[in-house]
Amino acid sequence: MSIVPVELDDGLIALLREANEHRSVPEAVRELTVMELYRRGALSGGKAAELLGLPRLDVIHRAADVGIPYFNWDQAEWEAELAAIERP
Repeated sequence: MSIVPVELDDGLIALLREANEHRSVPEAVRELTVMELYRRGALSGGKAAELLGLPRLDVIHRAADVGIPYFNWDQAEWEAELAAIERP
């Protein structure tokens, strides 16, 4: 694992501490980074779970808590899934 020094404004550090009472600032930054990469589709749920050392279901729940949907489908994908479900 590599260590990357990052400079953060004192106000941002205070916000990270306030919003993540049970985690250190480095842990909070790591989780925010992983979750953002997951949101963008750069990481799978499984890889996000591996990087955070959490079960995949916990990652799905944490993502939902911050507004990241489990399914990120467009209208056509939803319609195709619905059609497949409705087929006999």
